[in-house]
Amino acid sequence: MRKVTSFILLLILIGCTSKKEEASYQKADLWTAGVGEHNNCRIPSLIVSPAGTVLAFCEGREGGDSGDINLLMKRSDDNGKTWSQEQIIWDDRSNSCGNPCPVVDEETGRIWLFMTWNDGDDHETKIIQKTSKYARLPYSCYSDDDGITWSTPTDMSATCRDTTWGWYATGPGFGIQIKKGTYKGRLIIPANHSYDDPEGNKGGGTFSYGSHVLFSDDHGENWKMSQSIKPGCNESQLTELSDGTLLMNMRSYNGPKSRAISTSKDGGASWSVISHDPQLVESRCQASILNFGEFLDHEMQLFTNPAVPNGRTHLTLKTSFDDCKSWSNSKLIYAGPAAYSCLTRLANGKIGIFFEAGTERLYEKLVFVSFDADEIFKEGELLSLV
Repeated sequence: MRKVTSFILLLILIGCTSKKEEASYQKADLWTAGVGEHNNCRIPSLIVSPAGTVLAFCEGREGGDSGDINLLMKRSDDNGKTWSQEQIIWDDRSNSCGNPCPVVDEETGRIWLFMTWNDGDDHETKIIQKTSKYARLPYSCYSDDDGITWSTPTDMSATCRDTTWGWYATGPGFGIQIKKGTYKGRLIIPANHSYDDPEGNKGGGTFSYGSHVLFSDDHGENWKMSQSIKPGCNESQLTELSDGTLLMNMRSYNGPKSRAISTSKDGGASWSVISHDPQLVESRCQASILNFGEFLDHEMQLFTNPAVPNGRTHLTLKTSFDDCKSWSNSKLIYAGPAAYSCLTRLANGKIGIFFEAGTERLYEKLVFVSFDADEIFKEGELLSLV
């Protein structure tokens, strides 16, 4: 039996007693508000292709959460050192095309990208109340050439959306492919929705939020919906634990200023009752969770969010070596204004984080940073100034 607790204490001791050194990292500002074709860019999503190419997605916005929104992408074939020009994946005139959530099929090499669409004149409140012109719908497309070209987006609402739902959002973040057990090879996309609730349970008004996943056992030919996870949770991300159990980590409206948690033993088809993890403090925001894989002979899970009970600052990376039961280390990535984030493991074995940040206000930039995994056990803030 592995001595996980002793291992964690040793890492902490090393981090506390070693000489403090300047962090070694690479940084790139991929999008900056007011620069380029769009007024601002939000909702970071990051994934590494089977060829090792880093794909960064986001929303290119003319305004806020509604209106004319395009889905954008940049590529890097050198682990994030240099990046391509911006590519528009989906532009549907003045309508909203966003919430990127990609997943890689490691068996076929195909990259699936799930997104959502709504009429640009419809705001979230109208969609939730079902007074909008159109529903908000899930779409998907794919790339078979390492993200260079993409198929025409396809409406997935026939099998991936309950018609009683109002709001709908994929991710944001990324999906996973199960690596172990009975459901090995299954593709899974985390998603969320609003549903009618006369008591306004946890959502405010006469609705509440819930999460769910979309999954495919035939390499994306067909997709199904899971059982809903509710009440009061959305903007979900998931990870696979060492025994093949899936853990969903969600933004919570249930009161505790921490992340909502649910688990699945059947590959994501059904989910446990919601609990909350008080170690993962948050005011209410999106977050990212990643099974990084083996690190110093232990499977390591990573988690990032603005780890404060109020506001959106102090983007922090935490680690777990016991299947997310405990989080042994907190590495401050950036103390300033910071919000949504997305984690990945680069082809060179480094940690990559793509996140929203600014110096004076939120959402000034979308920043990519990469660094060696052992940096998380060193003292001090990784980025002192975005």
